[in-house]
Amino acid sequence: MKRTVSVSVDQLYRRQPGGIGTYVRGLVEGLASLTGQFEVVGVGPRGPVSDELRGLPLRLATVPVPLNVLTRVWPLVPLGVARESLIVHATSMAGPFGGGAPEAVHSVAMHDLLWRDEPQMTTRRGIRFHEERLALIARREDLRVFTTSPNLADRLVTLGIAAERVRFTRLGVDDAGEPAASVEAVAALLEAHGVVGPYVLYAGTREPRKNIARLVTAHAQARLRRLELGPLVLVGPAGWGAVDTGDAVVLGSVERSMLLGLYRDAGVFAYVALAEGWGLPPVEALHAGARVVASSAVPSVTANSQVIHVDAFEESSIAAGLLEALDQGTSDVDRESRRKSVAELTWRQTALDHVAGWQ
Repeated sequence: MKRTVSVSVDQLYRRQPGGIGTYVRGLVEGLASLTGQFEVVGVGPRGPVSDELRGLPLRLATVPVPLNVLTRVWPLVPLGVARESLIVHATSMAGPFGGGAPEAVHSVAMHDLLWRDEPQMTTRRGIRFHEERLALIARREDLRVFTTSPNLADRLVTLGIAAERVRFTRLGVDDAGEPAASVEAVAALLEAHGVVGPYVLYAGTREPRKNIARLVTAHAQARLRRLELGPLVLVGPAGWGAVDTGDAVVLGSVERSMLLGLYRDAGVFAYVALAEGWGLPPVEALHAGARVVASSAVPSVTANSQVIHVDAFEESSIAAGLLEALDQGTSDVDRESRRKSVAELTWRQTALDHVAGWQ
């Protein structure tokens, strides 16, 4: 008999779903891959169904209130949660935090403490919201807390959340059903933006905590020594806060198939964030076989020996990492080794991590 799981999908109604949106989609797809075990109910606000939601294997339960109202009400009333739910999972600190069957397990995903680590990246209202939700989570002793970072788990314990409440999960990447754009299509897009030949790729939102300004400077330093690095290409939407992109080529958001092609064809992929909850782009790049440079602040690849690790605060370290990456192999065997290094990071495994945490 299938167990009903209510999962918040409100993030997929936001203008920029971001990494949490990717997590929501991946978790739903991962649960669906556990054939016959779960019926997933996606709980969201009033509004048109977004492209992010279309096609997901879930039963959508919308609440007749707008997004901003729903996230305010969820700590008080579990609107939209199916009464038969044996598991109620808040995919972010927005909620919901209750509802379901009397014996239901309740859990929440905490992705970071960025409003404390980088307060200048949000508003006073945003800080207040997150502090109130953190206090709620801390005092709800029945609420299990999922995190992708051992460091964050330790910090949550110091903030009053009992260690036995904290569960660890990995995030994943599955692109079996999404073909990458052809080499010719990728080359045509880049040529339209003045890029011909090798390039260094960054993928993600453009915001200060992603450390793009230092990456731009470090790339310029490294390219003076080795021209074959090619230009720096930035893919992804603008995020919170102004970012100086210098002479980098900004493509903005692209279709998923094009992103996969850009990963595949990049000379080097660089992701040197100052702070990160998990960090999917480096995993996706490795999955495509790319050479990867990442800062030590990126939990997803901290222990990955295929990655060149650098100090996010030192431009010289980033520059040296870019140059070192150029000396890594590019044969089919080398690319396959990079793929294998993230082979266990699938959305099915993410779902299994959650199932274990709900036991």
